[in-house]
Order: sequence, then structure tokens, then C-alpha cells
Amino acid sequence: MIDALLLPFQFPFMQNAFWICLFVAPPTALLSCFLVLKGWALMGDAVSHATLPGIVLAWILGLPLIVGAFAAGMLCALSTGFLAHNSRIKQDTVMGVVFSGMFGVGIIMYTSIHTNEHLDHVLFGNMLGVGTTDLWTSGIIGALVAFVLLLKWKDLLLHAFDPAQAQASGLRTGVLHYGLLCALSLTIVSTLSSVGLILAVALLVTPGAIAFLTVRSFGPMLMVSFGVCLFAMVSGTYASFYIDSAPAATIVLILTSMFILAFLRRMASTRRTSRQAIRDEAAERALGRTNA
Repeated sequence: MIDALLLPFQFPFMQNAFWICLFVAPPTALLSCFLVLKGWALMGDAVSHATLPGIVLAWILGLPLIVGAFAAGMLCALSTGFLAHNSRIKQDTVMGVVFSGMFGVGIIMYTSIHTNEHLDHVLFGNMLGVGTTDLWTSGIIGALVAFVLLLKWKDLLLHAFDPAQAQASGLRTGVLHYGLLCALSLTIVSTLSSVGLILAVALLVTPGAIAFLTVRSFGPMLMVSFGVCLFAMVSGTYASFYIDSAPAATIVLILTSMFILAFLRRMASTRRTSRQAIRDEAAERALGRTNA
């Protein structure tokens, strides 16, 4: 029985998959909290999809794919900010136009390449095929992003809630804004070899959303988000070995199920609080009539 439970850990490809979970979970979980608070969920989706043309162009030029992905992600983020600040169009509309346009360009470039190599893993991920280079890349990027977010989380939190107050407090809001965009692009690069572009948005949004529904302060929110993300990634990878499914898709399904449970729990708690408030108000009214 014990041997059957430990079987996935005996294969090198599964060991690498578990290591990539440990490296990807911290930056995505921490960053998702800031994206949820700032209302940047669509930004994560936009940047992840917009990296495709950069990846394809980097492959054509013989450059590392992460270089093209990071450049395209930053181009999408900067273009979105420029268009939003210089037009009357809302930011979410601009993001939809920019990321769909860049993703369309990437698809055309991708389908125009005639080669025996496939870039499908960039779109859908390949957790069971990650190598040593992928582990080093994800580990270094993940550690860097997580360290910066933990170091500056108070400044980023103030900037997320009230940019005007952050600027009045002497914080360099421009550095915080573009630094967060840079961290977003780097984090997406770190997920390329594991979950891919299409499913990366789930790791950048769902853990923070679950934590937001569960706790009331930001410090615990960071910890809950990290715990949720790490549990979903490890358990999803582990379960996929036995049910013969794609690890990335299994992870996303677990995250979605946890979000639904957190939502139902929050809704039940809100109803109980409302009913208790109604009872307390009725009791106060009855007591007032008795005293009268």
C-alpha cells in the first residue's frame, strides 16, 4: 500500500514535476493577491496570451524563448497603460483589444512555421517534460519575484488600495506600477514550461480569489493564497499520475473546486450573519416595547 502511494515519487519525470510545483507556486500565489486587489485579473490573462508572438519570434531568431516572452509581455503591459492614459477607453477594454491582437499575431506566426518541433507546450504546458534548465529558470525567477513581493508588500498594498495616498506618502508609484508589471511578465515566463500560457491565468487569479473569500486581512491572505496554490499544484500533479490526465488541467480543476467551496462557505457565513443581525434587531425592538 505504501509503495503504491509513493510510486509517483520514484520516477524522474514526476520528481521534476513536483519540483516545478514548488518553484512556480510562491510567485504566482503572492502575485495573485495583488492582481485581485487591484482588479488586474484581466491583465494577467492579457500578458499571458500576448507573450505568444514574442515566443515564436524568439524561436525563429534562435533566441531563448523566455527572452521573447518577457519582451512581448512588457510590450503588452506598456501598450495597455499608454493607450488607457491617452484615450477615453477604459483599461479593461484596451487590454482586450491589445491582448487579442497580439495573440492573433502569435497564432498566425505559429501556424506559419514549418518545422518538426512543436511549440504546443508553450500553449498547454508540459509539466511531465520539464528538464534541468526549466527547473533552474523557474527556480531563479520564482525566488526573485517572491523575494521582491515580500520585501515591498506593504508599499504595493497601499498602491493597490489608494495610489494617490501612496504618492502623497512619498512612494514612487511609477516604480511600483511598472515593477508589478515586470513581476507579472517574469512570473508568466516562469510558468511557460509547466502550465503554459492558456492555463497560467488560473494560477495568477484563483489562489488570490480564494484567499480573498477566506480571510479579512492581507498578511493572512498571502499565506492562504500560497497554501492553496501549493496544495492544488502538488495534489493535481499527484492525482494526474493515477487518473492519467494532464497535470496542468487537473491543477486548474482543483483550484476551481476550491474556489467554489470558498464561495459557498462565504455565502453561508454571510447569510448566518444577516439572520443573526435580524434576530438581534428584533430582540432589541421587543425589549424596547417591554420597557415602554
